[in-house]
Amino acid sequence: MEKFTVFTSKVVPLDRPNVDTDAIIPKQFLKSIRRTGFGPNLFDEWRYLDHGEPGQDCSARPLNPDFVLNQPRYAGARILLGRENFGCGSSREHAVWALTDYGFRVVIAPSFADIFRSNAFKSGLLPIQLEAAVVERLFQAAQAEGFTLTVDLGQQLLTSSSGEAIPFEVDAFRRHCLLEGLDDIGLTLQQADDIRAYEQRRRVEAPWLF
Repeated sequence: MEKFTVFTSKVVPLDRPNVDTDAIIPKQFLKSIRRTGFGPNLFDEWRYLDHGEPGQDCSARPLNPDFVLNQPRYAGARILLGRENFGCGSSREHAVWALTDYGFRVVIAPSFADIFRSNAFKSGLLPIQLEAAVVERLFQAAQAEGFTLTVDLGQQLLTSSSGEAIPFEVDAFRRHCLLEGLDDIGLTLQQADDIRAYEQRRRVEAPWLF
């Protein structure tokens, strides 16, 4: 998993509450478990004017000009701003994979569905929960051309291009994993020497198991 570093990015304001995982990545795209390639189908039913299918070339599909991700001013943004209960619905990991494959590293919202939040941390996506009034202020600021946020996970601080400093809280263990680029497998491999020592000991103690 890629280490989380300090970065500055434009902010995409997705002004919809209760964005569920089926909206983030519709069910027809769940056949693959490769964790990559889902970016072109992020928010597929909102982003395009036609119906999308797996393996389809999205480059020539008609875009919905009213959907925020299709507005040129937000091109290249790595921070998504959402409303309450972001990531509700089914527990599909593909929703997080689609967001990260598109390029997002951070989602900011007043609240998140629990399973989505857990999946986000495990896949290198930082969910930042802020008070609704702060999120509303960010929605207003994101309408201005050139508005950006700098994300410093180590300091747990957002800094806006207008100079506002916004602290946020993240569980210490989750923060450590993101900063070090450790997913569940990476955490396990940190104990590789102990695992090998245990296996060697068990070969002596219970050779019939091998």
